Amino acid sequence: VFQESQMDGSGGGGGSLATPVQKKAHEAWRMYKYYLDKTTPHSTYRWIGTLVVFLIYSLRVFSIHGFYIISYALGIYLLNLLIGFLSPLVDPELDLSSDGGASLPTRGSDEFKPFIRRLPEYSMTKAFCIAFLMTFFSVFDVPVFWPILLCYWVVLFFLTMRRQISHMIKHKYIPFSIGKQKYSGRRSSASSGGASRAD
Repeated sequence: VFQESQMDGSGGGGGSLATPVQKKAHEAWRMYKYYLDKTTPHSTYRWIGTLVVFLIYSLRVFSIHGFYIISYALGIYLLNLLIGFLSPLVDPELDLSSDGGASLPTRGSDEFKPFIRRLPEYSMTKAFCIAFLMTFFSVFDVPVFWPILLCYWVVLFFLTMRRQISHMIKHKYIPFSIGKQKYSGRRSSASSGGASRAD
């Protein structure tokens, strides 16, 4: 009976200790999301931060002359993020309505967005940080002949981008906003005010 009471007391204590740890982890996650959301409007600074982390990782790999397999895996992951960035959120080939065409908004509150941009720099920064931490463990330094990995990655990049560009041409979308016409509310209100004066 004494042993059972000791076991019950230790089990209860373990459960009470897990609750503060979970609270601290949840609070840390909320703070992380809060500051992450505050950086959303500042795309230039986000990309500068990602570039700085990339340079730090590159200097680390170049200085120790190793961990090429980690760099190769990181390159495959970055290629996957690039494809996600260049692809629309909803693939036109997969999201078809019953009549064979793309679905359009049915209510006034709906908004048709043919291309919704994704933000890959957060995932890129996390990937660079994880890869940088992995370079401090010798178990990940697998000896490989890095020119073969580089050639294979270049071929994979070429084939993937050729398929993605043909997909963009087929469905007539451009993932970049360079050169697109932008409309502002002030010009439309000014033109409507001028039209009402002319009447």
